[in-house]
Amino acid sequence: MAGLLAAAIPLAGCSSTGGKRAEEERNAAVGGEAAVGTPRWKIAMVSHSGEGDTFWDIVQSGAEDAARKDNIEFLYSHDKEAGRQAQLVQSAVDKKVDGLIVSLAKPDAMKGVLKKADKAGIPVVTVNSGQDESRKLGALAHIGQDEVLAGEAVGRELNDRGRKKAVCVLHEQGNVGHEERCRGVRETFDGKVRNLHVDGTNMPSVESSLEAELQSDRGIDSVVTLGAPFAPTAVKAAEGAGSKAEIDTFDLNDQVVTGLEDGSLGFAVDQQPYLQGYEAVDLLWLHRYNADMLGGGKPVLTGPQILTKKDAPTLQKYTKRGTR
Repeated sequence: MAGLLAAAIPLAGCSSTGGKRAEEERNAAVGGEAAVGTPRWKIAMVSHSGEGDTFWDIVQSGAEDAARKDNIEFLYSHDKEAGRQAQLVQSAVDKKVDGLIVSLAKPDAMKGVLKKADKAGIPVVTVNSGQDESRKLGALAHIGQDEVLAGEAVGRELNDRGRKKAVCVLHEQGNVGHEERCRGVRETFDGKVRNLHVDGTNMPSVESSLEAELQSDRGIDSVVTLGAPFAPTAVKAAEGAGSKAEIDTFDLNDQVVTGLEDGSLGFAVDQQPYLQGYEAVDLLWLHRYNADMLGGGKPVLTGPQILTKKDAPTLQKYTKRGTR
């Protein structure tokens, strides 16, 4: 947790001019003013988020903060249905944006419209989902966590906790990232893993499906949800089933941190969504301003980071302000 606890320390060798300029830029950014003098470029982000998805609220928050700093006009839209997401991307292309950020939960639906973006000379950065397809579809870079590696980290953590039988709860049909997470768990977990597909748009249905699963198999000692909003529902399902299974989750929000603190959740895997949004906007600004690029053709990883009860006190102030 050194990264969470480290403080920003000014370098003693900085000149007074450089230090003053840096301080002015920080103050400007916090105050809602641009910290740069570049033209007001326009960048659009189109995600596969559904309504009320707190994870994407955090991504958007990071992107907006970077846009404010970089004097960017930021446009955000989203749709969980792949065809409609593609239409939103097309709308951004039609607006002749200066940069485009897209999540690739269902890459096949994005192929055609991203070709149009490339033909129009619009640079694209992908975030969160679709790491393996990103370069194939012409993106400059992908920013997110490697989902298989994240799943593998979960499998190892379950081993360390002595778990023997897990359920991996997939809440969105056809999401390649979700499949990769559960596959990663299976590759490193010494116990057994079973996938459970649920309708993530219907929380009562998620709860009843998981409760039935836990009632039918008393050997299940761990439940892994793939999104923070589903963790409290899994806790309720376990209580309803009279199950002692530990509930663990991917992703983070204020409820998850509370769950870590009170012990109703075992651990969470954070991929730092704020950082995904912030770095995507900042990278497109850097590319437009200075032809810079990160990653060297490889994904720019923002996770995974395993978080437990001991991390909760530090995280609370960040989740409450919506940046973790």
